[in-house]
Amino acid sequence: MFDPDDLETIREERDAWEESTVEPVVERFGERKETFTTDTGGQEVDRLYTPADVADLDYQEDLGYPGEPPYTRGVYSTGHRGRLWTMRQYAGFSTPEDTNERYHYLLDQGQTGLSMAFDLPTQMGYDSDAAMAAGEVGKAGVAIDSLDDMLTVFDGIPLDEVSTSMTINAPASVLLAMYIAVGDQQGVDRSELRGTIQNDLLKEYIARNTYIYPPEPSMRIITDIFEFCAAETPKFNTISISGYHIREAGATAAQELAFTLGDGLEYVEAAIDAGLDVDDFAPQLSFFFNGHNNIFEEVAKFRAARRMWHDIMDERFDPDDPKSKQLKFHTQTAGSMLTAQQIENNVVRVAYQALAAVLGGTQSLHTNGKDEALALPTEESVRTALRTQQILAHESGAADTIDPLAGSYYVESLTDEVESEAYDILEEVDERGGMLEAVEQQWVQRQIQDTAFDRQREIEEKERIIVGVNEFEVDEEPAMDVEEVTEEDERRKVEGLEATRADRDEAAVEETLEALRGAANGDENIMPYIIDAVKAYATVGEICNVMREEFGEYQAAGAV
Repeated sequence: MFDPDDLETIREERDAWEESTVEPVVERFGERKETFTTDTGGQEVDRLYTPADVADLDYQEDLGYPGEPPYTRGVYSTGHRGRLWTMRQYAGFSTPEDTNERYHYLLDQGQTGLSMAFDLPTQMGYDSDAAMAAGEVGKAGVAIDSLDDMLTVFDGIPLDEVSTSMTINAPASVLLAMYIAVGDQQGVDRSELRGTIQNDLLKEYIARNTYIYPPEPSMRIITDIFEFCAAETPKFNTISISGYHIREAGATAAQELAFTLGDGLEYVEAAIDAGLDVDDFAPQLSFFFNGHNNIFEEVAKFRAARRMWHDIMDERFDPDDPKSKQLKFHTQTAGSMLTAQQIENNVVRVAYQALAAVLGGTQSLHTNGKDEALALPTEESVRTALRTQQILAHESGAADTIDPLAGSYYVESLTDEVESEAYDILEEVDERGGMLEAVEQQWVQRQIQDTAFDRQREIEEKERIIVGVNEFEVDEEPAMDVEEVTEEDERRKVEGLEATRADRDEAAVEETLEALRGAANGDENIMPYIIDAVKAYATVGEICNVMREEFGEYQAAGAV
């Protein structure tokens, strides 16, 4: 810490600099804007930062060293010098065969982990031949109906050599069961399976709306997964607590941070209430954040997230295992920042967002394809997105030292500001009874909607410049090829589902589904029963329908 007399001198000198040097220039030439703010308008940016802006910073208490509490500078002692982040491109489209081909391509191009995108019917627990699935099969990701499909997706991909992230929520238990069943067929010990299921239902009620069951049974399913995986798949992350979609819906960086950690606390409390010890499941929790355009705000957000999670877990739950207090996270570059206009600009946006994630110490990273504002990415654009990460890793120098922006007067000040605002939001969440209550009251949704409205107004009034959209436009956009999923793809997928149903043992299917019904209606862990049903080739829709009948379906109240 600086000597107080030195800090006072710095403040006096800064004031003198403003008066004698800056003000005459501003008076004559002005500045670009009257007020500068961070990307989402959450924090005002000062003209200059000095040691006086971080006068209260205590290195040991607030920063420490990488791999040591409070983990502000990272959860691993060697950062990316020891191991690069996992390059995990989000992929999955059309049929299982198409997705398997894309996975092999990405692995051949140097990707180090898989990230599985599911189509909307799968995310909602419907089979490809359901009336609700018509026209959506394979559009937003791969269509998965049964274990046959999952075996096809991972054909030739040994599950003991890759880790797989699955962006699935309401039916997460079913898709996890299928992944475990594929591993069993491959002869992979369950203790060696690595990856993540998103499994974050609170975020669905807040931002994405791909929910099925009401909150109470959803929390029961989540804690059953925690318990099962702690015993059976200890290397598999049981939840990816996701701020990504909260930010995509319009939240500020501080709101993303507060609501994400608030969701995490709700899951921890639910698991403890279900009888689990915090150290049995907390090390398997992971987080998922958005990577936005403002590099400094994003780095500050990531650093504040680690420090906050450590301190909150330590104070509220007092775990014995240090890993229970470590926040590990995946980052995806911002889909909402991609523009359909001048799509080549998206390559630049993604590169800056990826840089922020790496400087902030992410554990894994997905970089969006430039054409994802229009359709699923083509093979060419997904290769460019992966090459962006590889250039960042091997040519930029960003991964050569740990937490390289630490000590910046601006970054340290901004880290404190984002943290302080996030704590203020969490305090109001607590006053409302926690995140579950705040979500059911629609309070969280209203905060995000208000922010999104303000941001859109700023764009329309050109207070916020989006290059190629409301400034620097062009008259004509060049034609480009986009990935398409056809009606023929949907027809082939439905025919494959019919073939699976024709070949399976219907009596075994009914027996496993009735056993699952009994477990859902009681208090047994449902995961073993779902795995049995999956191995009998019961479909996603059939399994989810059993739980729909036992748990009911959630109907959201309108946010006012």
